[in-house]
Amino acid sequence: MVTTEQSIIKALAYFNIFNYPLRKDEIFNFLDKECDRSSFEKCLNSLCGNGIIYRVDEFYSLQRDRSLAVRRITGGKMAAEHLKIAGRISRFLYSFPFVKGIAVSGSLSKDFADKESDIDYFIITKANRLWLARTLMHLFKKITYLTGRQHWFCMNYFIDELAFEIKEKNVYTAIEVMTVLPLQGNGVFKDFFAANKWTRTFFPVSQPRVQATPHLSPRTLKKMVEKLFDGTIGDKLNRWLMQITIKRWKKKAREQQRSYRGELMALDAGLHYAKPDPVNFQNRILYRYGKEAEAFMMRLENVQAIAAPPVTSFVMK
Repeated sequence: MVTTEQSIIKALAYFNIFNYPLRKDEIFNFLDKECDRSSFEKCLNSLCGNGIIYRVDEFYSLQRDRSLAVRRITGGKMAAEHLKIAGRISRFLYSFPFVKGIAVSGSLSKDFADKESDIDYFIITKANRLWLARTLMHLFKKITYLTGRQHWFCMNYFIDELAFEIKEKNVYTAIEVMTVLPLQGNGVFKDFFAANKWTRTFFPVSQPRVQATPHLSPRTLKKMVEKLFDGTIGDKLNRWLMQITIKRWKKKAREQQRSYRGELMALDAGLHYAKPDPVNFQNRILYRYGKEAEAFMMRLENVQAIAAPPVTSFVMK
């Protein structure tokens, strides 16, 4: 059975991959076992006292490096500015036809940003209209390259109302689901989180970041376009746009084309979802997490073995 000390180390080990120290409440939120607050704080203090983990100000880390806390504070301040921008942009993106919900994901959803950060959006569309919505939104994105603001409009991950449940179920995807931050949606994200309760098998005390999103009435143009493509014509056009988009992305992958950040371009897509497909990205993260957690578990075991009282043998006469 996993101990609370081990669970704390595992939470810190995952975020240590990204040089991202955690606050006390964040560690508690990502424990992989249920635990009361009193026991948690006792174990946390014990780990610090034994030099297995380190505390700098309000942050805890597996690295004894004050610069990580400074980086986190600086990144939090910049994230607050980026979230203001994302709030304005999300209201605009929500005005596109068939868009049902907008959230931020990636590092920004974890309250971190730097000068190189994009604003990544997680977008929910009406059932069977994902490719119509995505095409219209990406046509608009072409314009943002002219103003140099394309990094504010990274519409990376799309699902429609028939694909709420995330297929890949692992530590990485569970954390991404639990940290996604809804900005617009009129309640659609409640359905999304309800469909992904499997995340509680990884983090039983964690709660999704559901927040009250403003109820926006659809604009006239949005309603007109949705009505125009509400029937069979919309179904056929949606499938056609999916087919030509996937074909184009397969060509990019074969030619090993790269994004403006130098990353190989690939798309994992189907009728009800579209998302980036960086080569083995999840597997690399999970492998590094496993190695990181294993190394510090051994450190914990060694400290506990040294601290354990000697075993006394009793001989019956």
